[in-house]
Amino acid sequence: MTDLSAKPGVNEGFTSMMFRVVFAICAVALFVVAVLFSLGVIRLSETGVTVLTAFVYSITIGLPSALLLHWLGSRFSDIYPRLVFLMHALVLVGTASLGCLAASFLLQAAGIFPRDMYWQRFRANLPFCAVITVVTGLAMATYHTLLYKLQATTLEAHTRQVEQERAYKLLAEAQLSSLESRIHPHFLFNTLNSIAALIPTDPVRAEDTVSKLASLLRFSLNANNNRLVPLSQELRIVRDYLEIEKTRFGARLNYEIAVPETLDDVKVPPLALQSLVENSVKHVVSHRAEGATIQLIGTAGAGRIRLEVIDDGPGFSLDAITPEHGLGNLVARLELLYGGAGRLEVVRENEKTVVRLDFSA
Repeated sequence: MTDLSAKPGVNEGFTSMMFRVVFAICAVALFVVAVLFSLGVIRLSETGVTVLTAFVYSITIGLPSALLLHWLGSRFSDIYPRLVFLMHALVLVGTASLGCLAASFLLQAAGIFPRDMYWQRFRANLPFCAVITVVTGLAMATYHTLLYKLQATTLEAHTRQVEQERAYKLLAEAQLSSLESRIHPHFLFNTLNSIAALIPTDPVRAEDTVSKLASLLRFSLNANNNRLVPLSQELRIVRDYLEIEKTRFGARLNYEIAVPETLDDVKVPPLALQSLVENSVKHVVSHRAEGATIQLIGTAGAGRIRLEVIDDGPGFSLDAITPEHGLGNLVARLELLYGGAGRLEVVRENEKTVVRLDFSA
């Protein structure tokens, strides 16, 4: 959400309104005091006269100076950054002079000072008022100019940050699309190879697997439009893939899937589990005469989802996996999708290899 206070236009309107309100209140108060004094309703001591005189001079000089400085600063600070200081000084001298004339007139009209002292008091007070007005006014103008520039810089920095975050997001999406485009052909080519191996030996079963391939193709194409898919869909694709491979390897390939139905709606990267299962089939089942058993287990707890693919193979290290490999591709996708909240691990437990996909729920 953008902070409205950081927008110069919002501040200008609010400050101008506040000046008008303060000016109206002070003018009304001054008018009431002057009327009451002229009618003899109230009497002022020497101290009271001094305070009232200072108040009148502050109102007639201070408020016009503040309004004009604010107007000049908001209009010309960016256009004439070097001349605006001189413009402020000239305006302050003018408001000090006019304010002294107005204050002397008001004090004389209220009967606080005699008429024959008008010009005498004006000449006596003008130098003091001019110096105080210029020094104070320039200090305030400098402060508000710096504040205005700070707000403008803050708004610009915030805008750049939003644009940078958007650029990073677009870059991440482009990288993710690139990674997904690489995994889909790899997956489909391996599936087609499995079906092709069945045609010479068992054309009937090969034909039966075409429907499973159609399902795999449909899922693969739809996955291009989805960064995440329900776990139930991913498991259905894994089963179809394993059934296709089972027609090729027969009794050498056994699998078990133990994922509770409560995790069906959990979102996972498309073809993530399929990549893990395919890795076991390619590097364990196909290389062993006795085949292997693949287990797929899913658990949830403490806001985390854990999916494990377990096989009888000798194991491997993720450090040896290249980015072009299916698992290397999966690691990169996890990084883009989850950041530090998603990881892929390979461990040895009970003389079996466990490839563990762990991410936040």
